[in-house]
Amino acid sequence: MESHIDVERYYEKYAPMVYRRCKQMLRSEEDALDAVQDVFFKLIKSSKRLRNDFPSSLLYTMATNTCLNRLRWKKRHSETGHDEAGEGILLSVDRSYDHVDAKLLVEHILSTESETTRAICFMYHADGMTLDEIGKAMGMSISGVRKRLVTFHKRARIKIEEGDEL
Repeated sequence: MESHIDVERYYEKYAPMVYRRCKQMLRSEEDALDAVQDVFFKLIKSSKRLRNDFPSSLLYTMATNTCLNRLRWKKRHSETGHDEAGEGILLSVDRSYDHVDAKLLVEHILSTESETTRAICFMYHADGMTLDEIGKAMGMSISGVRKRLVTFHKRARIKIEEGDEL
């Protein structure tokens, strides 16, 4: 195990994987490229504290969390009608109300979950990863991943049945 992380080598090897993950979550090439820069900037800042055990898992998780944070930020700022520069320009809105309602419900349910649980849910439901693949990516056992998903599904079902307010 190396004592430090070679960020340049990681960038060369893992940037395409990080970019694919970010593009899948953010659905924009430009936003994905910005997110990749954020991931590797965070890696540089934290490189002395991080271990070099599972770099692909670490970067996949960092990419997922970075994208989740960007999506949350974008949602908060789109609700106010301000663009990133705060100039008050209305953002385009998806007019498919069923799609919007479903998206808001999912975002609301996930908003109360930990970063780890949100990442696991995205990997399982959006990426179609197996429990084993998620376990390896997150550094968890298969039973730990399964328990997180089962617990999440129970809480989500309760929120839906109770008509939890958005």
